[in-house]
Amino acid sequence: MDFKNAAELLSICETNRIPVSEAMKNRERLLTEVTDQELTSRMNRVLEIMKQAVNEPLENPRPSMGGLIGGEARLVNRRRKEGNSLCGSLVSGAIAYAMAVLEVNSSMGLIVAAPTAGSSGVVPGVLLSLKDAHGFSDKELLPPLYNASAIGYLAMRNATVAGAVGGCQAEVGVASAMAASAAVELMGGSPRQCLESASTALMNLLGLVCDPVGGLVEYPCQNRNAIGAANALTAAELALSGVRQLIPFDEMLGAMYSAGRRLPPEYRETALGGCAAAPSACAAAGKCHLHS
Repeated sequence: MDFKNAAELLSICETNRIPVSEAMKNRERLLTEVTDQELTSRMNRVLEIMKQAVNEPLENPRPSMGGLIGGEARLVNRRRKEGNSLCGSLVSGAIAYAMAVLEVNSSMGLIVAAPTAGSSGVVPGVLLSLKDAHGFSDKELLPPLYNASAIGYLAMRNATVAGAVGGCQAEVGVASAMAASAAVELMGGSPRQCLESASTALMNLLGLVCDPVGGLVEYPCQNRNAIGAANALTAAELALSGVRQLIPFDEMLGAMYSAGRRLPPEYRETALGGCAAAPSACAAAGKCHLHS
């Protein structure tokens, strides 16, 4: 039941008539040799950490270590609760939750790297906002987490999830693909629709650079997690509506990896270019790493 790429994953799912989550869980069981009970316990712990990271900043915001962010998630959530959201409750909830997790990460709190710390808000933002909107139970969120894990695994095996290697497209882009696929399964979509949504989500962020202000995983990282969550929901909606994706996920991963390797060094987590080199950003960070 092991798989090395998305094509093999889809073949397993369609041949055995199982969702992506079950294929990934079977792989984990095979390779780790742990019981279903232990796997469930571990994933419940993942979900619990995600929930805590989403909720804490909404109640008690705290500034980041670098002082660039802190309290933004509560502002977005307050506007949502007041009924003034431009995006609607689901999308604004996903945005607020994704931003909240980045506040926890940047203040040295506990998060789940999904797939990285700098992109850790996207998956919980999407899944927990869907939970709110549709009344899903915690138990119902566990399969989508396995689904997201499958997409992350494929990206790590066949491309990269490191901003220093592939830019932010490899971090928030892959996180958005993970969240899109998970959302599709949660809402009853097929494995093919899951992979198509993942491809669309990654496509939409293709070429995104990694340019953290002051070299800190705070800004623009928090805003990009918000965009990644909204992008994931858009990609999931397209797939569930029957909108086909021309480029398979394996090929989209290849395109992302190729684009990332061709990014100049200043756009790969070095804080030498992009947003990090803007004068206002340099002033806010109290420093600026520029080429001489």
